[in-house]
Amino acid sequence: MEHARLQLVNKLFNDRPKSYKYNLFQMKLLIDRLTQHYNLTDYKQQRHNLAFVTVDKQLSPDIITHLRDYEGFSHFVLLSCVDWIEDDKLQLTYLLNQPNHKYEIGVRVLIDRKNPEMVSLHKMWKQIWTYQRELHEAFGIIFPGSPRLEENFVLEGWTEKPHMLRDFDTKEYAERTYFPRPGRTSNDPATYMREKLYPNQPVTAKTNKND
Repeated sequence: MEHARLQLVNKLFNDRPKSYKYNLFQMKLLIDRLTQHYNLTDYKQQRHNLAFVTVDKQLSPDIITHLRDYEGFSHFVLLSCVDWIEDDKLQLTYLLNQPNHKYEIGVRVLIDRKNPEMVSLHKMWKQIWTYQRELHEAFGIIFPGSPRLEENFVLEGWTEKPHMLRDFDTKEYAERTYFPRPGRTSNDPATYMREKLYPNQPVTAKTNKND
């Protein structure tokens, strides 16, 4: 049974397009080269053309520069953040694209949640400063030297704690800020529309299948 399963797995793999196997092979070579120079604390092959590596905060600018200048990852895709409140960490992910081989790598960096500060990489790709502004407003991350960091990004006049942190109480804020309007009622849509469209017509039609 195990032999038959392995045969099926091999067949499915061999039937993949050449680009699938090529990307897997190129990604493996890339990771091998990176591990020779950097301490990768974690590695995950998400798809044949997408992988994630986790590196120390201090090494992240160096490895991102290396990927851009020596490995062909010339296109910056996005910068995202996840709040791992259980570990008291924020996870930044810099997603880079290699246009020649058409695969991507995400460089993940864990920073202290209580003192969220990360070096600004806006001089590597100009559009990064826009992402850094957003993450500063949403998570409170400081990127020293990043342009217009203190300006409002989406939320004008926001004075609460960063709204994307998981311990921000959305319900409490909504109840405190957007109190219910007095006199509002809920109506059955069918009955309400019939009364509005035909105000002088007696109600004869059933409004409920159980009536």
